[in-house]
Amino acid sequence: MIVATCHCGAIRIEAPRRPRSLTDCNCSICRRYGVLWAYYQANTVRVHGAPKALAGYVWGDKRIRFVRCARCGCVTHWEATQPAVTSRMGVNARNFDPGDVSGARIRRLDGASTWKYLD
Repeated sequence: MIVATCHCGAIRIEAPRRPRSLTDCNCSICRRYGVLWAYYQANTVRVHGAPKALAGYVWGDKRIRFVRCARCGCVTHWEATQPAVTSRMGVNARNFDPGDVSGARIRRLDGASTWKYLD
């Protein structure tokens, strides 16, 4: 298990393993957030934090909710708004210890246009 936290520590995310790859998406929100996504099956990740520590944002087709810390502002993850057994989620890998993500392949996703990987 590896752990990600926001800057102030109010949100803690436990993921089952080091990410095999990371996604650098160029869509309008991801590039503004400056995130690298590590993907996991949602039922394998535990998010800890007081309810008031979690602030969410949905837009567009409202299928995913971006979550940030209400205290320090760090984007921590995204999750499905209507979770299913097979749901996946993205954890902002920039909140993991750098050693936990070193060596992971970074893939570039054209989320702004084609929704295809560029590598």
